[in-house]
Amino acid sequence: MSDGARDFNDMETRAVIKYFFLQGKAPKEIHAILTETLGEHAPSYATVKNWVAQFKRGGFPTCDAPRPGRPKTVTTAKIIDQIHEPILEDSRISAKSIAEQLGLSREWVGSNNHENLNMRKLSAKWVPKCLNADQKRQRCQSSEQISNFFGAIQKISCRDW
Repeated sequence: MSDGARDFNDMETRAVIKYFFLQGKAPKEIHAILTETLGEHAPSYATVKNWVAQFKRGGFPTCDAPRPGRPKTVTTAKIIDQIHEPILEDSRISAKSIAEQLGLSREWVGSNNHENLNMRKLSAKWVPKCLNADQKRQRCQSSEQISNFFGAIQKISCRDW
């Protein structure tokens, strides 16, 4: 099966079912066609049967109706800046403490850091996902210095034994 078949969303599926319904096909025929085409990603027979019944009544469009109310999460530049400031001050700050300071959920703060700030938690520290060339060079130099320092201590301590 092609990758395009897995990307078939509900609105597209409804449109295909409506198309076959308008051609006069029965729900079993429609389900058989969808199962042959989409395999395990096809909707169940009960779903196809329900949609065909809705189309017969004439009150079921193929696209989702807009829903009133506020979205679950609102991401604005102001909120992103409010989350970014404590991280710049202390990169070891936890998502939980940021969430408590701002009155947000910990999960949302963590996912916001991943998605909008392109940062991830690495060894108890928020770091950028992609480092530029200077940052990579600086980290390599720091790692070499630390390695050489501990290597020298290890050699000295081995001689003392």
